[in-house]
Formats: sequence, C-alpha cells, structure tokens
Amino acid sequence: MPRIVGVDIPERKQIRFALRYIHGIGPKVADDILERTGVAPTKRASDLSENEVATIAGLIDAEYIVEGALRRQVSQNIARLKEIRCYRGDRHKRGLPTRGQRTRSNARTRKGRKKTVAGKKGVKG
Repeated sequence: MPRIVGVDIPERKQIRFALRYIHGIGPKVADDILERTGVAPTKRASDLSENEVATIAGLIDAEYIVEGALRRQVSQNIARLKEIRCYRGDRHKRGLPTRGQRTRSNARTRKGRKKTVAGKKGVKG
C-alpha cells in the first residue's frame, strides 16, 4: 500500500480517488495536486513509481494542511468559539446544530436518540 503523508491509501483505486482518503483532501484539491505534479489521474495507486509518490507527498507537505494538523486546527477553532462564549460556541457546547438548521423536528444526528419525557396523561383538573 502506498503511504502518503503518513496515511495508507488504497492501492487498487485510481490515484484521484485514493488521495481523498487523506483528511483535508477533497475532489478539487486531489485533481489540482495531480495536475501540478503531472501524474495521470486515472493511474492506479499501486502503479505509481517511488518518484511520483515522493513528488505528491512533497507537494502536500509543502502547501496543504492535512491529517493531524488540520484536526488540531479545527478543534482549536471550536475551543476558541466556546471560550469567547459566542452563539456558535454555545451550540457546540450543547451538542446542537451550529449553522441555523431547525431543531424542533430533525437534528437527531446532533441531539442523539430521543429522550421521552413523561407528560400529564390521565391527570384531571
């Protein structure tokens, strides 16, 4: 398995899809990297020469924030929002959506499973 920037990428996939397994590299960035290094996007990751792997790894190291550094940067940004007590930081703290989505219905991914609350059923007044 080729190893680029400390990540094992799948060798049976085309390199343009295999690069996306690196955190911080999406479709556009993967295509840009291959264009700048001169590697054919349809080439399989297992068919890359050592020189091509080194060129791709060198470009990623030099110009892109990926993997651990990117995860650290994102978590620091979230911690800063929480620390300054802004609206988005409070939403992160509570585990609710931060980008304006509705929560009256939906939002189960962020809120977790439903918690049933006992009501006033059967109470006559």
